[in-house]
Amino acid sequence: MSVASDQVPAPDGISLDHVAHWVPAIDAASARMEQLGFALTPYSSQRLPPKPGEPSAPAGTGNRCIMLRRGYIEVLTVEPGAETPNAKSLREGMARYVGLHIVCFGASDPAVVQARLAQGGFQPPPAVALSRMIGTVEGEKLARFSVVRAAPGAMAEGRIQFCVHHTPEHLWQDRWIEHPNGAIALDSVIIVVSDMAEALPRYQRFTGRKPQARPDGTAVLALDHGAVMLGGPDTPLTGTPPKTLPFVAAYGVKVADLKATAALLAKNGVEADASVPGVISVEGGPALGGTVVFHA
Repeated sequence: MSVASDQVPAPDGISLDHVAHWVPAIDAASARMEQLGFALTPYSSQRLPPKPGEPSAPAGTGNRCIMLRRGYIEVLTVEPGAETPNAKSLREGMARYVGLHIVCFGASDPAVVQARLAQGGFQPPPAVALSRMIGTVEGEKLARFSVVRAAPGAMAEGRIQFCVHHTPEHLWQDRWIEHPNGAIALDSVIIVVSDMAEALPRYQRFTGRKPQARPDGTAVLALDHGAVMLGGPDTPLTGTPPKTLPFVAAYGVKVADLKATAALLAKNGVEADASVPGVISVEGGPALGGTVVFHA
């Protein structure tokens, strides 16, 4: 099975598809990612229908991505002068903090996801058809996705959503999945919630997976690929959290050789925290936000 075809879960499956940084300056954020040893795809403008059923139009946002053998990381920004609803949403999020605002789960059928969310009380609007042009070795191709979200405000931690890839082969190209830092997979995300007692059953209804409590007061939802860790206000974290809860704090990246990753970070002058055995934590900094946790 190819890397691309392996991204779409089995029917009724769920994976950690991607996370996204919302950033004010794509060039500065990209430079920080490159300093951390990631290779990024070229810049791409996004398109979506202004209303369900209408033809797609410029979304007012664009991205660069870090494609991994499992999942990916997105760096998303507002395009100059854009006044679209999507651009407005990003500006409002970045006014609160620059950093991680999207956690996207992978699924294979948007209808199945919508049915579960409706049953769970999330009142999902119709699936959104997203697309963007992507350069391939065979020329420009249109990458297409369906995104399913809860009703506005139902998931206070950020834009917590589902994505179904219709053309994964355009995203996961062989030339973009090798990285100087040895990154292999996006395999976890850490979300800090305001109230664990309220959030745990809500995330269980949203994902269909039962959270498993841990001795440190956090809880983990194991997915078919990847995991979500939920923590309350007292969750110990590196980096500087925003002043208000809740927020998406960090994500884990599996690497081929942690010592090699550490050597590359040191060579690039990156300040890293290796105080916890087996992991290296790096702050995204002002340009990127969030925390990246490397592990073998």
